[in-house]
Amino acid sequence: MDPISLATITVLAVFVGFEVVSKVSSTLHTPLMSGTNAIHGIVLIGAIIVAGQAHDPWVLAVALLAVVLATANLVGGFVVTDRMLEMFKGRAKKGTDA
Repeated sequence: MDPISLATITVLAVFVGFEVVSKVSSTLHTPLMSGTNAIHGIVLIGAIIVAGQAHDPWVLAVALLAVVLATANLVGGFVVTDRMLEMFKGRAKKGTDA
């Protein structure tokens, strides 16, 4: 594929992804984040496998960048999920620590 086609597909995917995610109600965000965390875990494993089998320095650099970005995305997803779950917890009653 030529670079123009790849750029067009990428831009269209960004717009479609934004529209799909923006239409999701807030009560469904936590389960969806858990699902995407699982997907990012698979992406991280794939990036590690590609980095381990890379022979070309350019492929190794891109694979290591993919490992770093997938790790940041995975950790960030768990942090966001944890914060969202904290929002759904009931408020602590007076005189209790929980």
